[in-house]
Amino acid sequence: MGSSYSKNGLRAPVNATWEITLKCNLHCAHCLSDSGQRVRDEMSFVECKHLIDELVGLNVFQVNIGGGEPFIRPDFLDLLDYAHRRGLVTCVSTNGTLMDGDLARRLALMKRLYLQVSLDGVDAEVNDRIRGRGTYGQIIAAMEFLSSAGARFSVNTVLTRLSYPQLDDLRSLAGQFGAELRVSRFRPSGRGKGSRSDLAPSTEQLENFASWLDGHDMVRTGDSFFCLTSENRRRKGLDMCGAAKMTCCISPNGNIYPCAFLQEPAFLCGNVRQEGFQSIWEKSRIMHSFRELEVETCVRCERFEHCRGGCPAMAYHTYRDISMPDPECLVNIKTAA
Repeated sequence: MGSSYSKNGLRAPVNATWEITLKCNLHCAHCLSDSGQRVRDEMSFVECKHLIDELVGLNVFQVNIGGGEPFIRPDFLDLLDYAHRRGLVTCVSTNGTLMDGDLARRLALMKRLYLQVSLDGVDAEVNDRIRGRGTYGQIIAAMEFLSSAGARFSVNTVLTRLSYPQLDDLRSLAGQFGAELRVSRFRPSGRGKGSRSDLAPSTEQLENFASWLDGHDMVRTGDSFFCLTSENRRRKGLDMCGAAKMTCCISPNGNIYPCAFLQEPAFLCGNVRQEGFQSIWEKSRIMHSFRELEVETCVRCERFEHCRGGCPAMAYHTYRDISMPDPECLVNIKTAA
């Protein structure tokens, strides 16, 4: 990544994360956004369409939609149809509990849609401790509906100290439904702040996970595990934080943040109801601070070209300072051990 890209960002994000609602029928222990809370000012259908139009006009390629549970919005399928007609590619994360055969068949017809179904354990004992009693069976049923309908989807697992021992079995389970396994990083944002001591992987697990990843090329990560990955996997994704450079987060009420894991007042860049998305992307002081961010203590590190300081959200939630190094970088976890 060149210095001009890092300092200036792109004219518009390549993709954006959009938490389209905070309404949710679950109360997962690690939820990044503390979903399920009552929200009165979520964007209307018309406002959502206007935002889609603006993203299309800026040539944003993909929108990653989560929440909350997106399918809990009664107008969500219509919004998906509209986004696809406008040419956007969408990746939707769902807890699967609202899935049935009719919905699965409709989703299977959407050629610009990728689905991620969240599952946090290979059995009910582990999954239900995180996602709630009875959810394991509902998620498996959702995967059966989707597989039978021919829908493309991946199984998304957050790496926790509970799920780590089950990674091989989770990959096998996903394969039974024709799906890939995607492993996401646990970050102590939202409800994750309160569950960090119980769920965050141990330093030994993180170090071993780096080796496990290197031997499982087909497992997707898609976020800041680049700080743990080897040279062999660098080509599979970003080698640095993309917040404010290639991506950002849109909250249900139109607030813009550099990252979905930094939806804190200190990182509010603006609101699309008061100011256009493009103006916020180009002019926000917070956005520029992320583009200029350089973790000085990491510059001389032997792994700097692998992670360039790692994840600012992990640094913030650990040290309250985004200019600190990622505490879970391979170098740092080995030092801590």
